[in-house]
Amino acid sequence: MSEQNYTFKEAMLFSQRIGQLSKALWKAVEKDWQLWIKPYDLNINEHHILWISYHLKGASISDVAKFGVMHVSTAFNFSKKLEERELLAFSKRDTDKRNTYVELTPKGEALMQEMIEKYHDTPHAVIDGSMPLKELYGKFPEFLDIMAVIRNIYGDDFMEIFEASFKNIESKFSEENQIIVATEKNENAL
Repeated sequence: MSEQNYTFKEAMLFSQRIGQLSKALWKAVEKDWQLWIKPYDLNINEHHILWISYHLKGASISDVAKFGVMHVSTAFNFSKKLEERELLAFSKRDTDKRNTYVELTPKGEALMQEMIEKYHDTPHAVIDGSMPLKELYGKFPEFLDIMAVIRNIYGDDFMEIFEASFKNIESKFSEENQIIVATEKNENAL
């Protein structure tokens, strides 16, 4: 049996502290996220599925659920709505008939590019709240401790996809005159 190296009180205080901070941060993130996607008639789950599909290129519904931190039925049902809007396409693989896969359609790809390019058209309380730290340290907070906790909860593959999605954005978009633009425009735009 391993020796416990914390007190129950210490563990409870940590858990409550992280819970309260996470809830407060989530409310700000949720509001920012909803303002960003509102012009596109999407909810957060739908946008998150599009975001994951944009980065994973042919993800299974199970992958979408895992990386979207949602139930498989939620991932499937919202993906169906996105398919009806012709933003996602469903498929089966010859080598894997059990799983259903989703991929952005050209219309979905164009929508994602437009949304990324127009990110700064809406206010972002989380960015504004982080600016004093960016001004002080020269960069936005990195949350290394939180990322380590998430890695221990969800695993290395979750964090690899997490990091890959941001590298994908860095490689596909640049900034010109304080505007985010796609470095390669999708030929099949809306």
